[in-house]
Amino acid sequence: MSMDAVTLPDLSGRTAVVTGANSGLGVETTRMLVGMGARVVMAVRDPEKGRVAADTVRGETEVRRLDLADLASVRAFAEEWDGDLHLLVNNAGVMAVPESRTKDGFETQFGTNHLGHFALTNLLLEHVTGRVVTVSSSMHRMAPGIDFDNVDLVGRYTPYRAYCQSKLANLLFTLELQRRLTDAGSPVLAAAAHPGYAATNLQSHSGSRIQNGLLALGNRIFAQSATAGALPTIYAATQDVPGAAYAGPKNMGRGAPALAGRSEAAWDGVAAQRLWTLSERLTGVTFPLRAPTD
Repeated sequence: MSMDAVTLPDLSGRTAVVTGANSGLGVETTRMLVGMGARVVMAVRDPEKGRVAADTVRGETEVRRLDLADLASVRAFAEEWDGDLHLLVNNAGVMAVPESRTKDGFETQFGTNHLGHFALTNLLLEHVTGRVVTVSSSMHRMAPGIDFDNVDLVGRYTPYRAYCQSKLANLLFTLELQRRLTDAGSPVLAAAAHPGYAATNLQSHSGSRIQNGLLALGNRIFAQSATAGALPTIYAATQDVPGAAYAGPKNMGRGAPALAGRSEAAWDGVAAQRLWTLSERLTGVTFPLRAPTD
């Protein structure tokens, strides 16, 4: 693991949750956190695949089922949680898939990448003692904003339009989460990260054999490894960064992690609050912390 001489903390005795931990960035993030002494709960849609992945990790892991495209599954996961949670890594996601709906009727990419993690974070937040890190993408820049009047993109859906909107939502969520944590007097820090161009199976579900093939070729020629792609997440999770920080490879697509820039739309605090209100209405989940009273 190369973090350009960055010092990694000892996480012995700490517990982390990593969503989508059965492959790609998720299993590499798990491997690194376990290497720092953490116990990692691998939250996965398919527990059997999760157990196969866990067998490749040297350290303390536990596999639990979590389907972010099903709010009942998100609630069940949170209701079973007992004890402190040092770190929540909202890593799981789907990318550029054909138009479809989650079990609750949301557009799949917005519903999985944003709403599922929004609900999970708020349902677990009273247990969190350290940080919430949400994995976004440099492709958030291609979204001019959230289509609040048609968030499911009915009649104007394209796989990448929906993906980019969901990744912008991840950053707006992080921005508003940090504002709310600060107002509540909480020491918990919200941050985000992007992996650059990393070789994972995320790009293999477009529904087009030709597109999948081109993406696989790009992975082999241009992409950095999943291990390198996970480093910005570890950076955001362990280094001295400000609230609502966004980490990524120094050279945009490749390289050691550092603080990264984001689009103007991703800094829009009004849109972030509007997205939060919409997300509470759609999921039925609200922010659990309250500001201290005098």
